[in-house]
Order: sequence, then C-alpha cells, then structure tokens
Amino acid sequence: MNKLFKWKPISIILSLTLLLGACSSGESSGGESDDTLNVWTMSGALDEFVTEFEDENGVTVKVQTIPWANAHDKLLTAVASGKGPDVLQIGTTWVAEFAEAGTFLDLTEHLDDYENLNPENFYEGAIGTTTFEEETIAIPWYVDTRLLFYRTDLLGEVGYPEGPDTWDEMTDASRQLAARGEGQYAIDMPKSDPQFPFMLAWQQGWDYEVGKGSENFNSAEFKEAIELHHLYYEEELSQMEKGKEFFQAFADGSKPMFFSGPWDIGTIKDRAPEIEGQWDVHVMPEAENNKSMMGGAHLAVFNNTEKVDLALDFINWMADAETQVEWYKANSELPANMAAWEDPVLADDPMVSTFGEQLESTQPLPLIPEFERLGQELLNQLEEINRGGKDIEEAIADYKDTAANVLSE
Repeated sequence: MNKLFKWKPISIILSLTLLLGACSSGESSGGESDDTLNVWTMSGALDEFVTEFEDENGVTVKVQTIPWANAHDKLLTAVASGKGPDVLQIGTTWVAEFAEAGTFLDLTEHLDDYENLNPENFYEGAIGTTTFEEETIAIPWYVDTRLLFYRTDLLGEVGYPEGPDTWDEMTDASRQLAARGEGQYAIDMPKSDPQFPFMLAWQQGWDYEVGKGSENFNSAEFKEAIELHHLYYEEELSQMEKGKEFFQAFADGSKPMFFSGPWDIGTIKDRAPEIEGQWDVHVMPEAENNKSMMGGAHLAVFNNTEKVDLALDFINWMADAETQVEWYKANSELPANMAAWEDPVLADDPMVSTFGEQLESTQPLPLIPEFERLGQELLNQLEEINRGGKDIEEAIADYKDTAANVLSE
C-alpha cells in the first residue's frame, strides 16, 4: 500500500454496529443475482480490466472504486454492518487491524483447490502479510518496495557512477554532493513516510518481535537508525524544508537522490525527459543488510459473502502470472506472482529488474493492528529531533513510553 492515513481504533466498530443498519450501494447483500460479483478496490483501472474474466465466465463484476482517503472508514463501516463486497482489496499495513476484527474469510482450506493460490507462487515477504493467527486471510495481488533513485552523472562526479552500495558510501557521496554550494543537497529523505525509519532500523540489524512490545525500541540497532536519520538533517545533506518541487530538484541536480517505488520510473520519464540516460535505480544501501519494505495490496474474501466460489475464481484469475503481467502493463504495479517476472516486459527492463532484485531482500512491516499509530508517533519524535533539537536518547525514551501506551490500549 502506498498511501497512509491516520489510524483509528478498531473498537470503533463496536459502536458503529449499533448505529448502522443498511448497506451502501455496490454491496452484495441486496438481491444481486448469483452471477454478479461485487469488488471493492482502490485501483481505478480495475473496472475495465476485468472484462476478460467476465467474458470467460459469463458473469458480471461490479467494481466499486474507493479513494484511498475514504477506504479505511468504508471498510470499518462494512465490518460494523456485516454488509460489504464479495471481494475486497486490502493494503498490507491494514491486514492485522481488519483481520483482528474478523473482516476476512479464512482461505486456508481453499488453497489446494486453486492453482494460482499456492503460497509458493509468491514472494515470501508478500505471503508474510497474508496470514494472521494461522489463518490465510488474503492472496497477494501486486507488490511494491523502495529503491534508491539517483543521478548517474552527478554521483559519478563524486566517485559512485553506479550508485552507493553501503550506507558508508551513501554518506560519503552525500557529503560531497552537499558541499557543492548553497542550495545543493544530496537526497530528498522521506519525512512523512512512517515505514522509512523502520526500514533504516532493519538495515542496522533491528527487528520487531511482537512479544517484546515497547521493549523492542531499547536496542542499540534501533538507536543507530535514529542517529543515521538525524545525521542527514544535522549535516544538511537533506533539506528540512519542502524546497523546490520534487522532480524539478531531481532534474536540476540540487537533490540528486531519493527513495521511492516503481511508479516513479514513469513519472521521471514524463516529468523530466531532459535527463534521460542520466539517472538510474539502485537497490537499498547496505549496513547489516539492505532490506526494504514489502508493500502492495492483497485480495481478500469478505467474511459474510454468499459467493465464495465465484470470489475465489476471481482471485485465482487475478493471481495468475499472465494476468499479473497484463495488470503491470495497464497500471505499472509489480506482480506478486514470481513467475510473472520471467516475462520479457519485466525481465528485459533493467530498472524494473532492479525492483525484482530488491523484492528478494524485503521484510513485511510489523503485523500488528497498532502499526500505523506507532509509525506516526515515531515520525513525531523524529520531527522533534531533526527540527527541534531534541536529544535522541530522550526522544527514544519518550517514544518507548508512548508505544507502551498504544500497545496496551
């Protein structure tokens, strides 16, 4: 999942249940024929894409596209009322929250009946966010991860024409780039992405163990990640203020590096054609490892659907390698099915192949309902460190206390 929103306690569902009586339009509980499948998605291209499935199976797929900004509340309402779609898209960072609320049908007993639902078809990191408390609650649809985008010409001038391999090289290159003069920086570091600090921590050798709760944040590796993050603002290698428009800064070289996902390959080609041949992508810099996040979205079956077989037929079709290649062509979202990566459209594109390489070194975000709140609280502390000068040890102690409260609610 690429968009992030303010977390709301799943306990809201309990009060909503008393207030909600009728399902909204597009839901499956109101007199639909047996050959109509209701699908909720946040991907606008799906409506036209499913016509092949409709033709092959003689059914109608009613796709309701929900803006990401409204999706969380829409799903909460569906869970509260017990009236939702037959199939729904779920972002990876929402899995635990909605699985805990009983949103999804357990698919475990159906996996052997459908060729394309076998967990071995998919990246391990993607499968890691489709299970909850020993239940399979979704099937990977598409995946994404983060890489380093960099200007090959400008990195070449400081000794790294193929990009930095390690964080030591990254910092060395960044200091040289920032030393070019006023208004020149090295990298546009993500300031509003709560996943990024956790990625830095993984790369230092840290991991989140569910049973340890807030004690996870006592580790030296976690502190090293916070220190590394702060270094880029303390030394003005990354700009604290917004500054120039993002792609303008990349094109004019004032910010010749940034971390992002596969969608920005096309965006740079469209927005900055003048630097064609002067930029590339590189796997994440390595410290103890070079793990990146495993993001994307899954398809799940709503727990109250009366069309389980049709829903599974549809998900099986969406999970097919050929279908996922076609989805990539239509929407630039990377296949979760590893066999799809053998297709030339992916295998023969060096930049896309680099994303495939990084997907082999990914990790799912902590599969706990409170994750998004923990991420936002961590961003708050980083803001106080980087902008307000707060002591790092004090900030980590405060964050640990806040995390303990969040996890105990």
